[in-house]
Amino acid sequence: MTTDIVPFAVGASWAASAIGVALWLWSWFGARDAIAKVRFLDCGMVLLFSSVLLRIVAQDKPMGVFDWAMVLLGPLFIAAGLWRLGRTACPPGGR
Repeated sequence: MTTDIVPFAVGASWAASAIGVALWLWSWFGARDAIAKVRFLDCGMVLLFSSVLLRIVAQDKPMGVFDWAMVLLGPLFIAAGLWRLGRTACPPGGR
């Protein structure tokens, strides 16, 4: 029995996309604190863009214009989200 990792990775990326969209929605409608809204939005953005990049890498067809745009802009949004998550992680000296 041989296992192929590509279908598993694509399935995991769809699950991460669903979690990312859920975090976006929670940041808009569920979170009351401003910092929590930003953190949920950033977590959702990082999950969504990274899962889209994984699906682009795993696809069999040639890359189109949207794929190239995501490959160029996706890492910028991921880095910005991770940077903001690091900046809002914990105040100096703790709570």
